[in-house]
Amino acid sequence: MKLRIISLVLPILLLDGCRKQEQQSNSMTSAIDRDTSMQMNETAAIVQNPFFVESPLYMNYPQFDLIKNEHYLPAFERGMAEHLVEIETIASQMEVTSFENTIIALELAGKLYARVASVFFAMSSAHTNEQIQALAQQLATEIAAHEDAILLNRDLFAKINNLYEQQEFLELDEESKRLLEDYYIDFIRAGAGLDVDEQVRMKELNAQIAVLETQFSQNILSEVNDLAIVVDTREELAGLSEARKDAAAEEAAERGLNGKFVIPLLNTSGQPTLVRLQNRNLRERIHTTSLSRGSRGGEFDNREILSDVIRLRAERAQLLGYANHAEYILENQTAQNVAAVNQRLGELTPAAVANATREASDLQQIIAEDGQNFELASWDWDFYTEKLRVDRYDFDVNQLRPYFELNNVLQKGVFFAAEKLYGITFQERTDLPVYQEDVRVFEVYDMTGATLALFIADFYARPSKRGGAWMNAYISQSGLQGTQPIIANHLNITKPTESEATLLTFDEVTTMFHEFGHALHGMFSNVEYPSFAGTRVPRDFVEYPSQVNEMWATWPEVLENYAVHFASGEPMPAELLAKVLSTQKFNQGFSTTEYLAASIIDQALHQLNPEQVPLAEEIMDFELEALETSGISLEAIPPRYRATYFNHIMGGYSAGYYSYIWSEVLDADTVDWFKENGGLLRENGDHFRNSLLSRGGSEDAMQLFRNFRGRNAEIAPLLERRGLN
Repeated sequence: MKLRIISLVLPILLLDGCRKQEQQSNSMTSAIDRDTSMQMNETAAIVQNPFFVESPLYMNYPQFDLIKNEHYLPAFERGMAEHLVEIETIASQMEVTSFENTIIALELAGKLYARVASVFFAMSSAHTNEQIQALAQQLATEIAAHEDAILLNRDLFAKINNLYEQQEFLELDEESKRLLEDYYIDFIRAGAGLDVDEQVRMKELNAQIAVLETQFSQNILSEVNDLAIVVDTREELAGLSEARKDAAAEEAAERGLNGKFVIPLLNTSGQPTLVRLQNRNLRERIHTTSLSRGSRGGEFDNREILSDVIRLRAERAQLLGYANHAEYILENQTAQNVAAVNQRLGELTPAAVANATREASDLQQIIAEDGQNFELASWDWDFYTEKLRVDRYDFDVNQLRPYFELNNVLQKGVFFAAEKLYGITFQERTDLPVYQEDVRVFEVYDMTGATLALFIADFYARPSKRGGAWMNAYISQSGLQGTQPIIANHLNITKPTESEATLLTFDEVTTMFHEFGHALHGMFSNVEYPSFAGTRVPRDFVEYPSQVNEMWATWPEVLENYAVHFASGEPMPAELLAKVLSTQKFNQGFSTTEYLAASIIDQALHQLNPEQVPLAEEIMDFELEALETSGISLEAIPPRYRATYFNHIMGGYSAGYYSYIWSEVLDADTVDWFKENGGLLRENGDHFRNSLLSRGGSEDAMQLFRNFRGRNAEIAPLLERRGLN
């Protein structure tokens, strides 16, 4: 179950389901004709609402072709009502409290609620609309109250506490012991040990935070759509490919701006078009617009919301006995405390800034050699970095795109690497319904030929989809429930015109491999309890397997297999392949600095107590001061996300954006292990899968790493990779 933690991370994790228990009628006077009428009404409702019954499709795959907006609210209402009946049955039972009638029963509770939540929250990110957004706002407080009704149930906690204190006499296996301990910790961290008045305030805080978090995230999407860059003439787009110009014209036409060109904004501060655009004024307009999101005034301004969320989180943390929200969050991660995270970020910052400063000097020289006399600005960085890459390596990243056709990258790259390493295979399914025409579904088979999972691929950007890339699970693996995983990956690749092939940037290729690493983590799950399935691990560990999977994007055997020209079928020339590999450390000062800057902003905000939280009009000044204090305020390198469009920190990455670099220590050390042991070999994949990927959260995360690596992680491989040594 783990409701509070799940809702703060990703709605997909609400999938910990249950066996439905029918509510008992309070009336003793029902007649046969009334019973018959009720049965008919129930049957009609089930027919009308696909959530009311388990999907009859293969592996209980969601009935996307039947699900309509009007189905969500009734399903949530019934699902929450049934769930609370089940919870009350567990909490009030008169039998002697046991692991089976309490903890197992909790793991099996809330099936309908989980079923609708998994689809609704997936759609609120992947294919939203005004009705879904309005309902998300409405449900925010209701779901927060629902979770509080469980996690603050004093009778239920008394039973869990009793089992926790008696655990040495329960004869539990190791996974069951861990589950009991986790339930106890989750309830304590949710406020189960608070007095009645404190719990009342906790409920108020949770409700307010839930509403504000939802509004913040919706504002980000609205800002992206509202601030798309409109360009008047094709000439202004000089430097972009003809296909990209055509896509911009098509985007404009879809918005009713015939004859113009529209460049949509992506989630990060930097925008991909800045690499190629020759028009410096347009580059500046795009970049400054991107940086203004959420702080420019107007209906989508996020400054006040952010200030309120940070203050309320800090108050909640103090109510639970923690100094601040960061201390509360980090206690439950592998980092364990604020000092450890601050130390890691502080250790990496000076070397990253030094590298970035050297890179800036090189770029300023390129500007001068180009006959220009302006000072390098943030909107120039990508453009002149590409010029420097060409000059230094005789290598233009645009040369790569013809060799990175989407389907080749997916099937001959991502899938091929997984087939070689793990022995799994893929077959596309066109008989299962999808929620949008570009979405694809694949059945995944294990080495024995048995079905392992279903994989949903949703790669194209659209106005109804939030920015970034992510993985979610519609159904998670569980021995207890007898379920197999249904996993989805989402990217935001600009869709070309119908006559053009989808050609990816190198970053998009790497992102596809990264997200599939998350998918493998979910697919390979082999645990008993749904609370431990797949990616249900500490937030600063969850990025580790996905980052490891990025290594196969440039592994020669894999790259040679998928990097073929989309038109001629010719393989990427050996010399171009060599240049790809030779530039792996190029521009790492910039990449590390922009990432660390965002991580530092996240920590700075969440290490405040309630009285220290800046007011709305002070937020941007606070951000700048935090960066200056940390020695990472470089005007030419803004943070990857500014605070007002930092979607990560409204969900599972609050006080947790450091997780990527924290996980990368494990990742870099693991990549070294693969290289030392022969690389893309089945025995290597089997070892990684069996010792780590399949175990989910059923064991301590760092113990899983030690089980795989044979020792603790070392930081040297990361420093070498990023040029920080």
